[in-house]
Amino acid sequence: MKLVILGSGTSVPHAHRASAANWLETEGGSLLLDMSPDAAHRMAEEQLDWPNLDAIWVSHFHLDHLGGLTPFLFATKWAPQTWNRTKPLRVYGPSGLGKVFNAINDSNNYRLLEQSFPIEIIEVSTREDFEILPGLSARTFSTPHTSESLAIRVSDVAGASLVYTSDTGYSDQLAEFARGVKVLLMESSFWTKSPVETHLALSDALRVAQLAGPETLILTHLYPEWDGVDIVDKAAALWHGRVIPAADGLRIEF
Repeated sequence: MKLVILGSGTSVPHAHRASAANWLETEGGSLLLDMSPDAAHRMAEEQLDWPNLDAIWVSHFHLDHLGGLTPFLFATKWAPQTWNRTKPLRVYGPSGLGKVFNAINDSNNYRLLEQSFPIEIIEVSTREDFEILPGLSARTFSTPHTSESLAIRVSDVAGASLVYTSDTGYSDQLAEFARGVKVLLMESSFWTKSPVETHLALSDALRVAQLAGPETLILTHLYPEWDGVDIVDKAAALWHGRVIPAADGLRIEF
Protein backbone atom coordinates (compact mmCIF):
# COMPACT_ATOMS: atom_id res chain seq x y z
CA MET A 1 0.00 0.00 0.00
CA LYS A 2 1.02 3.61 -0.54
CA LEU A 3 -0.42 6.43 1.55
CA VAL A 4 -0.35 10.06 0.48
CA ILE A 5 -1.42 12.69 3.03
CA LEU A 6 -3.38 15.34 1.15
CA GLY A 7 -4.66 17.23 4.18
CA SER A 8 -3.13 17.03 7.65
CA GLY A 9 -5.03 19.96 9.10
CA THR A 10 -8.50 20.89 10.25
CA SER A 11 -11.33 23.23 9.31
CA VAL A 12 -9.18 26.17 10.43
CA PRO A 13 -7.53 27.75 7.36
CA HIS A 14 -3.78 27.16 7.37
CA ALA A 15 -1.02 28.13 4.97
CA HIS A 16 0.55 24.66 4.93
CA ARG A 17 -2.14 22.21 6.05
CA ALA A 18 -5.26 21.45 4.04
CA SER A 19 -8.24 19.82 5.72
CA ALA A 20 -8.74 16.07 5.95
CA ALA A 21 -8.06 13.86 2.92
CA ASN A 22 -5.78 10.85 2.45
CA TRP A 23 -5.05 8.90 -0.73
CA LEU A 24 -4.45 5.15 -0.35
CA GLU A 25 -3.09 3.24 -3.33
CA THR A 26 -3.55 -0.56 -3.20
CA GLU A 27 -3.27 -3.54 -5.52
CA GLY A 28 -7.04 -3.37 -5.95
CA GLY A 29 -7.21 0.33 -6.79
CA SER A 30 -7.27 3.74 -5.17
CA LEU A 31 -9.23 4.82 -2.12
CA LEU A 32 -9.68 8.33 -0.75
CA LEU A 33 -10.09 8.46 3.02
CA ASP A 34 -12.29 11.51 3.66
CA MET A 35 -12.89 14.28 1.17
CA SER A 36 -12.50 17.78 2.48
CA PRO A 37 -13.22 20.86 0.37
CA ASP A 38 -9.49 20.96 -0.41
CA ALA A 39 -9.21 17.37 -1.60
CA ALA A 40 -9.85 17.64 -5.34
CA HIS A 41 -7.23 20.31 -5.92
CA ARG A 42 -4.78 18.58 -3.59
CA MET A 43 -5.10 15.35 -5.63
CA ALA A 44 -4.25 17.32 -8.76
CA GLU A 45 -1.43 19.14 -7.00
CA GLU A 46 0.13 15.81 -5.95
CA GLN A 47 -0.30 14.51 -9.53
CA LEU A 48 -2.47 11.61 -8.43
CA ASP A 49 -4.76 9.80 -10.85
CA TRP A 50 -7.95 11.47 -9.60
CA PRO A 51 -9.94 10.81 -12.83
CA ASN A 52 -9.67 7.08 -12.09
CA LEU A 53 -10.25 7.17 -8.34
CA ASP A 54 -12.00 3.91 -7.44
CA ALA A 55 -13.62 4.56 -4.07
CA ILE A 56 -14.21 7.24 -1.45
CA TRP A 57 -14.63 6.73 2.29
CA VAL A 58 -16.56 9.36 4.26
CA SER A 59 -16.00 9.01 8.02
CA HIS A 60 -18.65 11.49 9.17
CA PHE A 61 -20.62 14.50 8.02
CA HIS A 62 -18.57 17.45 9.25
CA LEU A 63 -17.75 19.65 6.29
CA ASP A 64 -13.97 19.42 6.67
CA HIS A 65 -14.34 15.67 5.97
CA LEU A 66 -17.29 15.59 3.56
CA GLY A 67 -17.45 19.03 1.98
CA GLY A 68 -15.43 18.16 -1.11
CA LEU A 69 -17.56 15.23 -2.26
CA THR A 70 -20.21 17.03 -4.28
CA PRO A 71 -17.78 19.60 -5.75
CA PHE A 72 -15.60 16.69 -6.87
CA LEU A 73 -18.55 15.02 -8.59
CA PHE A 74 -19.49 18.36 -10.13
CA ALA A 75 -15.94 18.46 -11.50
CA THR A 76 -15.98 14.90 -12.87
CA LYS A 77 -19.23 15.69 -14.66
CA TRP A 78 -17.59 18.43 -16.70
CA ALA A 79 -13.87 17.61 -16.74
CA PRO A 80 -12.54 16.24 -20.06
CA GLN A 81 -10.36 13.79 -18.09
CA THR A 82 -13.43 11.79 -17.04
CA TRP A 83 -15.59 11.94 -20.17
CA ASN A 84 -14.43 8.47 -21.29
CA ARG A 85 -14.56 6.86 -17.88
CA THR A 86 -16.92 3.88 -17.57
CA LYS A 87 -15.88 2.06 -14.38
CA PRO A 88 -17.99 2.82 -11.30
CA LEU A 89 -17.04 5.13 -8.46
CA ARG A 90 -18.21 3.87 -5.08
CA VAL A 91 -18.75 6.22 -2.16
CA TYR A 92 -18.93 4.55 1.27
CA GLY A 93 -19.98 6.15 4.51
CA PRO A 94 -22.20 5.99 7.58
CA SER A 95 -25.95 5.68 7.62
CA GLY A 96 -27.45 8.94 6.42
CA LEU A 97 -24.83 9.55 3.71
CA GLY A 98 -27.44 9.28 0.97
CA LYS A 99 -29.70 11.83 2.66
CA VAL A 100 -26.85 14.32 3.03
CA PHE A 101 -25.75 13.79 -0.57
CA ASN A 102 -29.26 14.15 -1.95
CA ALA A 103 -29.87 17.35 0.01
CA ILE A 104 -26.91 19.00 -1.72
CA ASN A 105 -27.55 17.40 -5.11
CA ASP A 106 -31.20 18.45 -5.15
CA SER A 107 -30.55 21.97 -3.85
CA ASN A 108 -29.78 23.23 -7.35
CA ASN A 109 -30.69 20.24 -9.52
CA TYR A 110 -27.02 19.39 -10.00
CA ARG A 111 -27.78 15.86 -11.29
CA LEU A 112 -24.39 14.69 -10.05
CA LEU A 113 -25.23 11.02 -10.61
CA GLU A 114 -25.85 11.61 -14.32
CA GLN A 115 -22.32 10.95 -15.56
CA SER A 116 -20.57 8.73 -18.09
CA PHE A 117 -19.85 6.26 -15.29
CA PRO A 118 -22.05 4.90 -12.48
CA ILE A 119 -21.73 6.36 -8.98
CA GLU A 120 -22.86 4.23 -6.05
CA ILE A 121 -23.61 5.67 -2.60
CA ILE A 122 -23.17 2.83 -0.11
CA GLU A 123 -24.07 3.17 3.57
CA VAL A 124 -22.39 0.93 6.13
CA SER A 125 -22.96 0.40 9.83
CA THR A 126 -20.57 0.00 12.73
CA ARG A 127 -18.58 -3.25 12.94
CA GLU A 128 -19.61 -4.12 9.39
CA ASP A 129 -17.26 -6.19 7.24
CA PHE A 130 -17.17 -5.53 3.50
CA GLU A 131 -14.83 -5.46 0.51
CA ILE A 132 -14.14 -1.82 -0.25
CA LEU A 133 -11.84 -2.59 -3.21
CA PRO A 134 -10.95 -5.90 -4.88
CA GLY A 135 -8.68 -7.73 -2.44
CA LEU A 136 -9.05 -5.02 0.20
CA SER A 137 -11.28 -5.90 3.14
CA ALA A 138 -12.72 -3.28 5.45
CA ARG A 139 -14.28 -3.18 8.89
CA THR A 140 -15.78 -0.20 10.71
CA PHE A 141 -15.97 0.99 14.30
CA SER A 142 -18.12 3.70 15.90
CA THR A 143 -16.01 6.47 17.40
CA PRO A 144 -16.93 9.02 20.08
CA HIS A 145 -17.14 12.10 17.89
CA THR A 146 -20.56 12.42 16.24
CA SER A 147 -23.42 9.94 16.26
CA GLU A 148 -22.49 8.66 12.81
CA SER A 149 -18.67 8.80 13.01
CA LEU A 150 -16.84 5.66 11.95
CA ALA A 151 -13.21 4.58 12.01
CA ILE A 152 -12.18 2.14 9.30
CA ARG A 153 -9.64 -0.69 9.19
CA VAL A 154 -8.49 -1.94 5.78
CA SER A 155 -6.35 -5.01 5.09
CA ASP A 156 -5.02 -6.61 1.93
CA VAL A 157 -4.19 -10.22 1.16
CA ALA A 158 -0.45 -9.56 1.58
CA GLY A 159 -0.95 -8.55 5.20
CA ALA A 160 -0.68 -4.76 4.92
CA SER A 161 -3.21 -2.97 7.10
CA LEU A 162 -4.22 0.56 8.06
CA VAL A 163 -6.64 2.03 10.57
CA TYR A 164 -7.93 5.54 9.94
CA THR A 165 -9.63 6.90 13.02
CA SER A 166 -10.67 10.24 11.54
CA ASP A 167 -12.02 12.51 14.30
CA THR A 168 -12.49 10.80 17.64
CA GLY A 169 -12.41 11.10 21.38
CA TYR A 170 -10.61 8.60 23.59
CA SER A 171 -11.83 5.00 23.56
CA ASP A 172 -10.29 1.77 24.87
CA GLN A 173 -12.44 -0.05 22.34
CA LEU A 174 -10.91 1.98 19.51
CA ALA A 175 -7.48 0.81 20.65
CA GLU A 176 -8.69 -2.79 20.54
CA PHE A 177 -10.08 -2.20 17.05
CA ALA A 178 -6.64 -0.98 15.93
CA ARG A 179 -4.62 -3.65 17.74
CA GLY A 180 -1.63 -4.92 15.77
CA VAL A 181 -2.27 -2.74 12.71
CA LYS A 182 0.68 -1.84 10.49
CA VAL A 183 -0.20 1.87 10.20
CA LEU A 184 -2.45 3.78 12.58
CA LEU A 185 -3.48 7.10 11.03
CA MET A 186 -4.97 8.87 14.02
CA GLU A 187 -6.03 12.36 14.92
CA SER A 188 -4.08 14.30 17.51
CA SER A 189 -5.84 17.61 17.31
CA PHE A 190 -4.25 19.29 20.32
CA TRP A 191 -0.86 19.31 22.01
CA THR A 192 -1.67 19.93 25.66
CA LYS A 193 -5.33 19.38 26.49
CA SER A 194 -8.36 18.94 24.28
CA PRO A 195 -11.11 21.49 25.01
CA VAL A 196 -13.72 18.87 24.06
CA GLU A 197 -14.12 15.15 24.69
CA THR A 198 -14.70 14.47 21.01
CA HIS A 199 -11.11 15.22 19.94
CA LEU A 200 -7.77 13.85 21.11
CA ALA A 201 -4.90 15.60 22.76
CA LEU A 202 -1.46 14.05 22.30
CA SER A 203 -1.50 12.19 25.62
CA ASP A 204 -4.79 10.48 24.83
CA ALA A 205 -3.72 9.66 21.28
CA LEU A 206 -0.63 7.93 22.65
CA ARG A 207 -2.72 6.04 25.21
CA VAL A 208 -4.56 4.56 22.24
CA ALA A 209 -1.25 3.78 20.54
CA GLN A 210 0.15 2.06 23.65
CA LEU A 211 -2.83 -0.29 23.74
CA ALA A 212 -3.04 -0.82 19.97
CA GLY A 213 0.66 -1.37 19.31
CA PRO A 214 0.88 -0.25 15.67
CA GLU A 215 4.13 -0.58 13.76
CA THR A 216 3.82 3.06 12.70
CA LEU A 217 1.70 5.84 14.18
CA ILE A 218 0.90 8.85 12.00
CA LEU A 219 -0.60 11.79 13.85
CA THR A 220 -2.88 14.01 11.80
CA HIS A 221 -5.77 16.52 12.05
CA LEU A 222 -3.36 19.00 13.61
CA TYR A 223 -4.70 22.34 14.81
CA PRO A 224 -2.50 25.45 14.46
CA GLU A 225 -1.36 25.18 18.08
CA TRP A 226 1.01 22.47 16.81
CA ASP A 227 2.90 25.00 14.67
CA GLY A 228 6.54 25.12 15.73
CA VAL A 229 6.20 22.15 18.10
CA ASP A 230 8.40 19.06 17.63
CA ILE A 231 5.71 16.36 17.59
CA VAL A 232 8.18 13.47 17.55
CA ASP A 233 10.01 14.85 20.58
CA LYS A 234 6.80 15.41 22.54
CA ALA A 235 5.50 11.96 21.63
CA ALA A 236 8.76 10.23 22.61
CA ALA A 237 8.22 11.28 26.20
CA LEU A 238 4.97 9.32 26.29
CA TRP A 239 5.44 6.36 23.91
CA HIS A 240 8.50 4.66 22.45
CA GLY A 241 6.98 3.49 19.19
CA ARG A 242 7.54 4.94 15.72
CA VAL A 243 5.71 8.27 15.38
CA ILE A 244 5.43 10.31 12.19
CA PRO A 245 3.77 13.73 12.14
CA ALA A 246 1.47 14.05 9.15
CA ALA A 247 2.30 16.75 6.64
CA ASP A 248 0.62 17.63 3.39
CA GLY A 249 2.39 15.70 0.64
CA LEU A 250 3.85 13.04 2.96
CA ARG A 251 4.12 9.68 1.16
CA ILE A 252 4.61 6.35 2.93
CA GLU A 253 4.73 2.83 1.51
CA PHE A 254 4.05 -0.18 3.73
